Formats: sequence, structure tokens, C-alpha cells
Amino acid sequence: MGTQCTGTGSWPNCSTSTCWATPPTLDSDLSQGIQPVQGLALCTLSTMGSAEMCRDLAPEVEKLLLQPSPYVRKKAILTAVHMIRKVPELSSVFLPPCVHLLHERHHGILLGTITLITELCERSPAALRHFRKVVPQLVQILRTLVTTGYSTEHSISGVSDPFLQVQILRLLRILGRNHEESSETMNDLLAQVATNTDTSRNAGNAVLFETVLTIMDIRSAAGLRVLAVNILGRFLLNSDRNIRYVALTSLLRLVQSDHSAVQRHRPTVVDCLQETDASLSRRALELSLALVNSSNVRAMMQELQAFLESCPPDLRADCASGILLAAERFAPTKRWHIDTILHVLTTAGTHVRDDAVANLTQLIGGAQELHAYSVRRLYNALAEDISQQPLVQVAAWCIGEYGDLLLEGNCEEIEPLQVDKEEVLALLEKVLQSHMSLPATRGYALTALMKLSTRLQGDNNRIRQVVSIYRSCLDVELQQRAVEYDTLFRKYEHMRAAILEKMPLVERDGPQADEEAKESKAAAQLSEAAPAPTEPQASQLLDLLDLLDGASGDAQHPPPLHPSPGGALVYLLDLPCAPPPPAPIPDLKVFEREGVQLNLSFIRPPENPALLLITATATNSSEGDVTDFICQAAVPKSLQLQLQAPSGNTVPARGGLPITQLFRILNPNKAPLRLKLRLTYNHFHQSVQEIFEVNNLPVESWQ
Repeated sequence: MGTQCTGTGSWPNCSTSTCWATPPTLDSDLSQGIQPVQGLALCTLSTMGSAEMCRDLAPEVEKLLLQPSPYVRKKAILTAVHMIRKVPELSSVFLPPCVHLLHERHHGILLGTITLITELCERSPAALRHFRKVVPQLVQILRTLVTTGYSTEHSISGVSDPFLQVQILRLLRILGRNHEESSETMNDLLAQVATNTDTSRNAGNAVLFETVLTIMDIRSAAGLRVLAVNILGRFLLNSDRNIRYVALTSLLRLVQSDHSAVQRHRPTVVDCLQETDASLSRRALELSLALVNSSNVRAMMQELQAFLESCPPDLRADCASGILLAAERFAPTKRWHIDTILHVLTTAGTHVRDDAVANLTQLIGGAQELHAYSVRRLYNALAEDISQQPLVQVAAWCIGEYGDLLLEGNCEEIEPLQVDKEEVLALLEKVLQSHMSLPATRGYALTALMKLSTRLQGDNNRIRQVVSIYRSCLDVELQQRAVEYDTLFRKYEHMRAAILEKMPLVERDGPQADEEAKESKAAAQLSEAAPAPTEPQASQLLDLLDLLDGASGDAQHPPPLHPSPGGALVYLLDLPCAPPPPAPIPDLKVFEREGVQLNLSFIRPPENPALLLITATATNSSEGDVTDFICQAAVPKSLQLQLQAPSGNTVPARGGLPITQLFRILNPNKAPLRLKLRLTYNHFHQSVQEIFEVNNLPVESWQ
């Protein structure tokens, strides 16, 4: 073959560091008529050819595509595929030979030609328009494969040339996407392949799966899409775990566009929850949650709650969060909604989202007819288990608000419960003394005890003793609460009942005007319930507040305006009053390459300003699908980061369904936020990895 360039600078335009020039012998070897020499030259070019070499030798390769020797043509086609991947602008050079090569009967040449046309269509819109004219010819080739077979030597397990069938189906999927005429041409063929392919072997399953993907990507008829979903449903019954996983993943992609068709296979999907393979059970959980709607919410919640009790620990958080979201969206009644949340808190309380406690207290507070039922259910749950902290917090809040209903015993919706004041106080003291209780949980229990001093009849000495004990607590917040409550007992006994009135319902998502109206109404109720204070009493209240704030006794007091007592009382008990809604944080685009884009959106929950929720959304406007997409993140050590599972790993082309992933960042010290991201994915059959740092995050996201 001649000598090769050694990288020593002996060839013209060749440097010792990098050799970019085309060796003269490679050019001459391609133009020789000796087939082994031409084959070796083509193999060298397809393996080691740089972009400059591809541009220089493209005309020679184009000539070899039409050589009479099948051996040379097959290698020339593979070299052309490499050239297109290396230099996409060479697409126009190889368009004319491809149409001629489709008439070949040689298996290797035809398979390589289909691969070459697929590469051309993925990288060039002009090539895509050009090859849509040959859709009837591709349909005829595939129909021949299905009905008469191509050749027995290429059949596998009774399936005629499955590799060629799969390649043709992938090409048809690209040509028919968003094109009505091409889709109409291939509809009948796809139905024929879907009904005539043997599913007893993996080769047939591979062809069927590609058929399903093609049906779902093109503008196919409604009946054909139902047939595709039914094929995936049959895959769920296959003994091969890989096939079941592929079916679950595909159905998850289709559940939004073909919800009713996927719903028919709901029992089979639910059965997959019991899979021992963690990846299968996770996919089955995601699909089951996506299938929940208003008509099947009761049945699906029973299945999901049963799965929650026995699911692996790494799935419990996702399952609990999914159940809570579905119940909030599709709850048929408030009582059913409360029962569902209580079951989740009892089963997996430590795995629920941070806002579960606030959501349940708001739900119970807004259901006045269920106050007695709720407090009895929560009391029973608390008496059985005090280890689930969210459950204990809700139960303590509810007992503090509606403890009087607990002793009345007039709830007809639950079994009669005989409980006295001492038992209730003893249970709350047990929560306070438990080593499992978090500081926030002890705060709930101490406030509940304080509120019971006005709800329950009898002597309050036991409550006063407990409160006085925590005046010297090491936890600063709990100590402050105890000092404030003890001061109410000692100095402001006449105001205690008014201050500890039941909490008004707080609409967290309502407009600011509604918030102010509710606060004004609550303040008016407190002022009506309390005895009319004289001027000295108002001054004493302000003195108390100054004392609790650590202000000097010589400080000048403002005039006693009407709203001040209400606002002061809210601060006194550290109650969750509704703050003004924060200004929205602007979204941020952090990555864009070849149509793939990553955007970040930010939310800081008002009830937990130290928590930042970042939703990363990956979109794809290019002509090729993005597969195996993985987004990883890191933050400085002073922050805490938790990555939730992404919604998928494939972003379809042309603005298909995006991938979303939630980042939970805890920043209690409000340190400047920096984010380091690593993206890995496959695009246009090439592996991409990007590592970059985001330093321009909005100031509102951390200050």
C-alpha cells in the first residue's frame, strides 16, 4: 500500500504535533482497481479519517459507491456514513448515489444504504425532504421482507432479516415524523408488521418494538396507535425483564397522548409494582401514578397504599409524594383526602415532602364538619406511634385546636372514644420527653398544651408546671415559647383565652387582598372575645411585647393602634400568619447546544425561606432524539442538595415532551449560591458530556 505518514513532518503540510494532511498514498490507493487495496484504504479512512481528509476524499468515495464490486461498495457506504458524521455538510455529495443503491439486492449493501440515508436525514433537512419521495420504495422493501422473506441465510428464529427490518422502521420513523403524506403511505404496512410478526422470540420482539416506536412518532391513525399500546401491554406479560422494562418506559411516554388506551392495561401495570427488580418497580410506580384520574382514584390509591407498606426504602419517598399529589388533585371528598394523607403519614411519615404538614393542617382547618373526626383519628394514631414526626406534628396541632371536641364524644363517624383530660396531657408530655421528637415537634406539643389550657375545663397546674420546665430548655426557640407562655399565665391571665383562640383558616395561595381581609377578621374576632382593655392594660401588653423582644424599658412606645394587638399576638405565639407572596424569581437558561437546551426555574416556599426548589427542564428542538440524558449537580459544602428522580431520560426531537428534574437546596445561612452541573447524553449517535458552573443565579434565589 505504500508508506504511511509517520507524523515526523516528512509529508508536505504535515507538522510533528498534528498530521491533518491527506497522505498521498491513501488517495492513490482509493483510485486503484485492486479491491483489497481499496478495501484497506476505505477501512483506514472510516476509522482514522479527520474532517480535512473526509473533505478531500469525498469525491473518490462517491465514485466507489457505484463500483460493480459489492465488496468495495459495501465498504464505501460505511466510509460515507463516517464522513457524514464527521462533516455533515458533505450530505449533498452522497444524495444521488443513495437512490440508486436502494435497488440493490445484496444484503450488506442494502443495510448499509439504509443506515447512510438515516444519517443523512438526521443531519440535513434538505436530505429529509429529498428522501421522503422514496417512502413507497422503502415500504415495498419492508413488505417483501414480511411476506416473502429476503433470504433464509439472514433469518433469525423464523423472523426474516430482523436487522434490516429494524433499520427500515427507524428510517420510516424519521421520514414520517410531522409529515401527513408519508405517514399515510406507511400506515397499512405498519399494521401488517404489527400483526404478522412472531413474538415468541426476541428477534420478533425487537421488530415489534421498533414498529411501536414508529407508530407513535408518525401521524398514524387512531386505531393503529391503540394497536401499538396493546402490543406494549402484551410485552408487560413477557417473562423477560428487559422487555417488561421497555414496555413500561414506552407506556410512560404515551400516557399523556393516549391516556385511555394505556388505561386498559392498568391492572397489568399495577401487578408490576410487585416486581423484585428495583428498576421495574420504579417504572411501574411512575406509570401507576400517571394513570390516576378522578374516575379510578379510589382503586388506585388502595393499590398504591398497599405498595407503600412493602416497597423498598429507596422508593418510599417517591411513592409517598406521588400519593399525596394525586390525592390533592383528584380527592373525591375531604374526608377521603384526610384519611389518605393520614395513612401515608402513619406508614411513611419520615419520607413525605416538607409541605405535607402544612397542607394537612390547612385541609383539616377548612373542613369544619370533620374537626371532631380528624382530632379523634389523629389522637388514636398518636397514641399508637410517636416516631413519625410529621404525623406527630399534625396530631399535636389538631389536638391543640380542637381538644374540646376530643372529650365531647359526639362523633358518630368513628368508634366511641373514652378519653379524659389527664390522658391527653400525658400523651403530649410523652411527645415532649421523647428522644425521637424534633425541636419543631416539641414546639407543636408545647403550643398544644398551652391551647388546651383554654379548651379543657379544670385546673391548669399541670400545664403550668410543664411550661415552666421548658423555660430553661437548651433549644432557644422552645425556651422562648415557654417564657412567653409562662408570662401569659403569670401576668396576663385575663387575656389568655383571647390570645389562644382557634386559628383562622389561612389561604396560602390566595391574593394579597384576601390575606389582609382574613387577618383583619381574625384580629376583630380576638378583640371581640377579649374584655375591652383600658389604656393601662394596653400599655402593659406593649411592655410585655417589648420584654419578649429584648427592648429597653425606656424605649418610646408608639400609639396603640387597633391592628397592633392582632399583629403582636401573632408574633407572641409565633403562629404561621400569611406573609405577602414573594416576587417571582426569573427563569435562567444555563445550557444550549445543537438544539438541546436546559432552563432552570426557581421557587422559594414562603413557609420555609431557607429551602430553594429548582426545576431543571431539558428541551430539544433539533431533528434527532436525545437519549440517555443525565443531569448531575453539586453545591458548596455549606449548602445541602437533594436531587429528585428525573421524569425520563429521552427528549424527543422537534420540541417533544421535555425532561424535568427537581433540585432541593437547603441554604439556612443565605450563602451566595453557586451550582455546578454535569450533563451527559447521546445526540446524533454521539456521546456528549458537558461540565460547567452556573454563577449568575438570581439574587432572589438565595438572599
